[in-house]
Amino acid sequence: MTADSEEKSAPSRRAWPIFRSLRGATPAGLGRDVVAGLTLAAIAIPVQMATARLGGFAPQTGFIAFVAACLGVAAFGANRRLAAGADSTITPIFAGSLALLAVAGAPQYPVLAAAFAIMVGVMLVAAGAFKLGWIADLLSTPVISGFLAGIALHILLSQAPDILGLPEGSGSVYHRLRAIGAETGAINWVSAALGLGVLAVTFVAAKISARIPGALIALVGATLVTVLFHLDRHGVAVLGPMRGGFPYPSLPLVGFQTALRLAGLAFVVALVVMVQTAATTRSVSDGDSAPDVNGDFIGVGVGGLLAGLFGAFPVDASPPMTTIVSESGGRSGYAGLTAALAVLLLAAFGAPLLAHVPDAALGGVLLFVALKIVHFETFAAVLRRAPTEFGLALLTTALIVIFPIQTGVALGMFLSLAHGVFTITRTRPIPFERAPGTTVWWPVSAGGHGETEPGILVMGFQAPLSFLNAQDFKRGMLAAIGRRRGAARLLILEASSMVAIDFTASTVLEEVIAKARNAGMDFAVARLESVRARVAFDTFGLTDLLGANHLFRSVEEAIRTLKPQTSDQRK
Repeated sequence: MTADSEEKSAPSRRAWPIFRSLRGATPAGLGRDVVAGLTLAAIAIPVQMATARLGGFAPQTGFIAFVAACLGVAAFGANRRLAAGADSTITPIFAGSLALLAVAGAPQYPVLAAAFAIMVGVMLVAAGAFKLGWIADLLSTPVISGFLAGIALHILLSQAPDILGLPEGSGSVYHRLRAIGAETGAINWVSAALGLGVLAVTFVAAKISARIPGALIALVGATLVTVLFHLDRHGVAVLGPMRGGFPYPSLPLVGFQTALRLAGLAFVVALVVMVQTAATTRSVSDGDSAPDVNGDFIGVGVGGLLAGLFGAFPVDASPPMTTIVSESGGRSGYAGLTAALAVLLLAAFGAPLLAHVPDAALGGVLLFVALKIVHFETFAAVLRRAPTEFGLALLTTALIVIFPIQTGVALGMFLSLAHGVFTITRTRPIPFERAPGTTVWWPVSAGGHGETEPGILVMGFQAPLSFLNAQDFKRGMLAAIGRRRGAARLLILEASSMVAIDFTASTVLEEVIAKARNAGMDFAVARLESVRARVAFDTFGLTDLLGANHLFRSVEEAIRTLKPQTSDQRK
């Protein structure tokens, strides 16, 4: 699916009506949505608590983020089954940076997080409003896989102390590993058993069916064991008393300099959210229409704004939770609203039930999440089919592990863009030949069994022509002209792959046309199929320079039309 096709939408889409995801719901379907919503809540509750703890927040803050995300997506999102909430992919990215400005647990920390959530939300809403869905395609699959693997390692290391009953570590990956190694003699094996038990139950449940709330079952089981056997007396840490209720909305205020420091990080997190939201909404597209990625950016962005106003942190679309809604029969935004209501009730009245939840159990939930976000099958496929890009994935993982996580993510994004630019700039003009017995002109094959026309040189360029590759295009074309000087009287540029031409490339193409004519060659362009490229030809004066009678729908048409003129020129 291309970005252009996603931007084609009905008038109702362009208006972004509120609660579009609820339209068309029927009483019969409402029952399925309620079941899907309750299933989603059962799956989400432990994950939202654990993700909040991962970011240095109270567990109930994850509930606030989830409810806000559900409301935003239901009210402004486009995909009927999209689910969002606190997400372990983005939480480690911003938590480390926020900790540099305020220590987790300090009064200023949640204020910074809330302001940061609003900044990310504004960026996402703007991205949707200005149709920037194409930005989500700027990160390649190997880079995304490497990025997720690095994030997973950070999650594993951050949760290891809670599971093992050790003091919480800090600093780089090296320092965390060193601290764990130094404290191996103090491991609380009861705590470790709880954490690994939660991981095992969650893993087995997921293998049986994604709709089984394995994490919730394991969390409840670990809590009951802790209470029945008084494990808190044996060094097993528990959440302890928590404040119930739900906060009132307020605008978090931070200084101008602090906002500037957060802006760059907000852009990085917003881009990650855009990538994950686009991938998620495409994965559950109805199939009868193009997925409205831009509409879902707005939905998730509004969810982030609400989360910030109620004192939580940025939210993200969740592929696992969205899959749960789809597999549980959810067909409208009522599923997300049902889940939000269930979690809201728990946040308001269920705080006493959560006091005895072991920290190690939440760590076990996050271990499962970390293992799930590593795309082992993608790594294997890339290794088999594109070893160079596999190296790119490993390099991205290494950058996120070696550097501060937000720096590693930014460098990974740069690597993805650099790889894309490198791929485009490697394009060179290549000679074409006619497939024997046909009128099809094709790149010259290794066997060299194609046909050519005497006195005619056909060259192709299989990429958009821009400032990135214009000079290589020029060098290749001039070299071909030099080799055939005096032997060829007609040069045809096969342009079917030239979907775009910018100003720099147009000036280079003018030079190539002039050089060909100076070498005694007529110059024609065939199969300039792209509308954008044809507009560029007109805008930059290339059509006038060539003459409309030198633009053809096929190479054969150009040969039939201009070959007699070439013969006449030879006489």
